[in-house]
Amino acid sequence: MRHRRRALRERDGIRGSFRLTPGRAIVLAFGTMLAAGTALLSLPIATQGRAATFLEALFTATSALCVTGHIIVDTPTFWTPFGQTVIMVLIQIGGFGVMSLATLAGLLVARRLGLRTRLTAVSETHTVAIGDVRRVLVGVALITLVTEAIVAVLLAGRFWIGYGEPFGRAVWLGVFHSVSSFNNAGFALFSNNLMSFATDPWICLPICAAIILGGLGFPVLMELGRRFRFPRRWTLNTVTVVAGTVTLLVFGAVALTALEWSNPATLGPMDPAGRLLAGFTMSVMPRTAGFNTIDIAGMQPESWLITDILMFIGGGPAGTAGGVKITTFAVLLFIIVAELRGDTAVNMFGKRLPRSTHREALTVALLSVALVVTSTLAIMLISPYGFDRVFFEVISAFATVGLSTGITADLPAAGQLILIALMFIGRLGPVLLGAALALTREKRMYEFPKERPIIG
Repeated sequence: MRHRRRALRERDGIRGSFRLTPGRAIVLAFGTMLAAGTALLSLPIATQGRAATFLEALFTATSALCVTGHIIVDTPTFWTPFGQTVIMVLIQIGGFGVMSLATLAGLLVARRLGLRTRLTAVSETHTVAIGDVRRVLVGVALITLVTEAIVAVLLAGRFWIGYGEPFGRAVWLGVFHSVSSFNNAGFALFSNNLMSFATDPWICLPICAAIILGGLGFPVLMELGRRFRFPRRWTLNTVTVVAGTVTLLVFGAVALTALEWSNPATLGPMDPAGRLLAGFTMSVMPRTAGFNTIDIAGMQPESWLITDILMFIGGGPAGTAGGVKITTFAVLLFIIVAELRGDTAVNMFGKRLPRSTHREALTVALLSVALVVTSTLAIMLISPYGFDRVFFEVISAFATVGLSTGITADLPAAGQLILIALMFIGRLGPVLLGAALALTREKRMYEFPKERPIIG
C-alpha cells in the first residue's frame, strides 16, 4: 500500500509538471506565433531583392510580436508590402495579446468560455475576476479598433493632402502607423523613421495620442470611459497610472527639451515651436513606443540617461506598453517614503497597500535590474561598443521600446540573439510573473522564527 501511494504521488507529480498552466499556454502561444511570423518573413515574397536570413526574419518577427520596434534591416526598403503586412499583423496580435485574441475568437464562435480559457485570459489581461473576462475582452477590442481607426483617418488625410501621397498609399501609411503607434511598436515605413515629420503636429500629435492611450493600459481606459468625470471614484490603479503618466511626460519633455535645445544634431536647427513639439514627442516615445523624430545617436549622453529612465519605467500595466510599469515604480517610491517617515504601513493615494504588493514590486524591479545588468555586460564583452550605447540598447529591448543609438544592426549575431531574448522576456516576463504570483500562490501552513539582520 505504501509503495502504491508513492507511485500515485510520483504519477501526479509528473502530470502536474506537464500540465498546461495559463503561463505556459501564453508562452506556447507566443512561441507558435513567433515561429509562424518568422516563417512568413523568410519567404521570398516578403522581401525586396535577396531573401531574409533566418536571424533577420526572427529578429523582425520578435520585434513586431513583442511590439518593440528594434530593426536590423530597413523596414520600407527591405520588406515588400506582403512583409510589411505580416509585420503589422504581428504588431496587432502582440499588442492585443495572443491568448486574448484567441479567447475573443472562441467567445465569438462558441459564445462561451471554459474555465482554463478564462484563467489564461485573466493572466494576460490582468482582469480582476474570472467573470469579467467577457466584458474586458470586448471592451479591449472596441477600444483598439476605434482608436486605431480615428488615428488612421487623421494620418491618411495628412499624408494625402499635406504630402501629396497617392490615396491608396496614404491610407496604407495611415493604417500601418496607427496600428504601430497604438500598440507602442515603433515600426515606421520611412527609412529615417519619423524624422521628416519632427515639426509637423498633424503627424506627431495623433501618433503621440495613440501611444499615450495604449500606454495607459486597457483597465485604465475602460474605467476612464465609465468614470472620467468622477476622479474620486477611480481605483488606485487608475489614479497611479494617470498621475504617473502625466508626471513622467512633463518631466521627460522639460528635461529632454532643455538638454537638447542647442544641440545641432537634434533640436538645434529647428524653430522654437518645432523644438517644443519635438521635445514633447521624444518624451512620449520612451514610454515604449520606439518612434524617433530626432537622431537618437546625436543626443547628449545626459539625454540618453533620461531616456533610459523613462524606458525602464514604461507605461501602465495590462496595456501595450513595456517596462517595469508605472505602478511598480510608484509602489517602490511609496515604500521608500513610508520607510523614511517611519510609517508602520505603506499608504498610496489614500489607500493602504498589502504586503504582498510590496514583495511583487520588489521582485519585478530586482529581477529586471539583474537581467538588464547581465545582458549589458554580456554584449559589452562581445562587441566594441561602450557602456552608454549598449546599456541604452539593452533597456530599449527589455522595455520593448525600440529606440536605438544605431548599433543594433552592427552587433554580432550573439548580441542580436540576446536582444531577441530580452524582447521576448520583456513582453512576457511581467505577465508570466504576475500570473505565477496571482494564480499559483500557495499558503504556507507554518512560519519560521523571526529574526532581523543588520541593514545598511
